[in-house]
Amino acid sequence: MHSTLNFFPDSMTCRPGNDRDTEWDLVCDSRRLKEVAQSVFMAGILIGGIVLGDLSDRFGRKPILTCSYLLLAASGSGAAFSPNLSIYTIFRFLSGWSISGIVLSTTILNVECVSIQMRAIMSTLMGYFYTCGQFILPGLAYAIPQWRWLQLTVSIPFFVFFLLSWWIPESVRWVVLSGKFSKALKILRWMAALNGKKEEGEKLSVEDLKFSMQKEISLAKAKYSMADLFRTPNLRRVTFCLSLAWFSTGFGYYSLAMSVEDFGVNLYILQLIFGGVDIPAKFITVLSMNHLGRHITQAGALLLAGGAILAIIFVPSDLPTLRTVLAVFGKGCLSSSFSCLFLYTTELYPTVIRQTGMGVSNMWTRVGSMSAPLVKITGELQPFIPSVIFGTVTLLGGSAAYFLPETLNRPLPETIEDVENWSWQAKKPKQEPEAEKASQKIPLQPCGRGRDPS
Repeated sequence: MHSTLNFFPDSMTCRPGNDRDTEWDLVCDSRRLKEVAQSVFMAGILIGGIVLGDLSDRFGRKPILTCSYLLLAASGSGAAFSPNLSIYTIFRFLSGWSISGIVLSTTILNVECVSIQMRAIMSTLMGYFYTCGQFILPGLAYAIPQWRWLQLTVSIPFFVFFLLSWWIPESVRWVVLSGKFSKALKILRWMAALNGKKEEGEKLSVEDLKFSMQKEISLAKAKYSMADLFRTPNLRRVTFCLSLAWFSTGFGYYSLAMSVEDFGVNLYILQLIFGGVDIPAKFITVLSMNHLGRHITQAGALLLAGGAILAIIFVPSDLPTLRTVLAVFGKGCLSSSFSCLFLYTTELYPTVIRQTGMGVSNMWTRVGSMSAPLVKITGELQPFIPSVIFGTVTLLGGSAAYFLPETLNRPLPETIEDVENWSWQAKKPKQEPEAEKASQKIPLQPCGRGRDPS
């Protein structure tokens, strides 16, 4: 819900789109300054994803999440009181930076703290909150036309989220691999009590943790950086394929978002339709991920989206309904791709470098979203050129997904060696490691009730 900058659509005239445009004279030749502010916001998300991903692998998921909530609350509220566009743009950069920390940390905590069977369901449920935000924001914008009050309204709740984040437990996997066994044992016993398995939790000991994860602990003593994503063959392959999939998803998604005015449908209605299509899309995605697998779901979503974008080229402008149907279908497929990618990426990268890999992968989505406006300019040469580029790149992303391994029913990899030892064709391991068995006995699910023992 932190996208209030461009919510109010403008025509291509010198007429101001909202009261902020009038206040800061963002009309005529100055209109492009709004796009600059939006680009700076996207740059904040991009840079934040890289930096905070590495910091999270070093210092933990919870500290980054808590600090990101506070920064987003402060920067969002500060933007509401900005005296000029320059100060506003700075706060927007910080907002983008903090959003990366929130998205990455919540995604990683979700995957590292739930059972294998619940990963896809929980990941999809989290995606539905984004969909709810798409529905709520138009209503808030209608009820609160003054942009400063709207900005403040969507920022204040993050102060509450900051306070609530103190009750979120740290990832037990990360704590164990960091050598903090006593803290990990406290968190496990706390989670066991919340899940009605207090007796099983009391039976655990530090020696049990060390024995069950002795291999992973010994390998995790090494320090890792972004360069490690490219040093070994399998992890390098995963990184390249995921980067292309993330880039093409963001590239195609924003190509449709920028083309809404071309479909001949009321923009506010189309905004609601674009949000509504996420509901069936995410539901179909979770069914597909749990039954067909991750890599088939990911590849299929991008291939269908690319086909829909290319199909729009052949539909004349005097058939706006058909063009809209194709665009909505493509947007639904790209939403499915996002849902699958967030889960798939966390399952492919090992714990010791998972957040770094997630940050680099998510960075390519921002690169794609920032590249889309530049490609849109090529439409001045021939109207069909942007669609050809958008559709082709999306198809390439879908093709790259076929070269990724399946992760359905696999335990999470803890170390880089685990990824390198994977059988690329195997669908389901014959036997789960002892660490994963232990996590199945005591589901590591942060229920959000009670106080974090740390």
